[in-house]
Amino acid sequence: MRILAIGDIIGRPGRAAVREILPGLCRENDINLVIGNGENAAGGLGLTLSTAREIFDAGVDVITSGNHIWTHKEIVPYLDSELALLRPLNYPPNPGRGYLFCKNALIVNLIGRVFMGHFDCPFRAMDELLSQLQGKATTIIVDFHAEATSEKVAMGRYLDGRVSAVLGTHTHVGTIDSHILPGGTAYVSDIGMVGPVESVIGVEPDSAINNFLTQIWRRLPAAKGKVSFDAIMVDIDEKTGRATDIRRVRSTVD
Repeated sequence: MRILAIGDIIGRPGRAAVREILPGLCRENDINLVIGNGENAAGGLGLTLSTAREIFDAGVDVITSGNHIWTHKEIVPYLDSELALLRPLNYPPNPGRGYLFCKNALIVNLIGRVFMGHFDCPFRAMDELLSQLQGKATTIIVDFHAEATSEKVAMGRYLDGRVSAVLGTHTHVGTIDSHILPGGTAYVSDIGMVGPVESVIGVEPDSAINNFLTQIWRRLPAAKGKVSFDAIMVDIDEKTGRATDIRRVRSTVD
């Protein structure tokens, strides 16, 4: 089984790049399942029903998210709908779900706690889920939406041999540490983003700089120009659930 996991999709430029690049990428590489993080897909922050449908129509099978999933209230009722849309599993009781089954795989969305917020423990939440669903899935993919690299690496090591892949999102900066852990779990600290290259993690540079200079937070618009498409491709042995290969996919579109 070949999985493609797409980094945080940033606003209209990110959605356009997914539409342009994803269909051909799937055809050329025989992709079986596509996961995309959509929590920044609507104007660079949050997700709406129309932007979610646009991402699904482009070929994404499952949309994961993170701390910005609640930004646009209109999406909240759809977190419990038939849409393949996840919010982090270890949030306190809220609408939505943190995992789902798709194409013979279990996809799980977790959120970190370091520099992120007061959430339930993602390690214990994952233990509980794996115990609850024991034997129901061999291929298990985890989107760990977290800030601290140490927390992400720790999660990868903690779940090594118990899941097929732990793939980090949230920082929008792709890391060079994609590898297979000793127990057969594919790991990367951060996939990266689908967003403008000339930006500050996807948003307009001058606006981001001004926020740092003034310490007054203002909504930041998505930047423009050439867009990078960051993703991770993972090959998984469906009999064992172990990853056999992990590699970074990166391209740009004007």
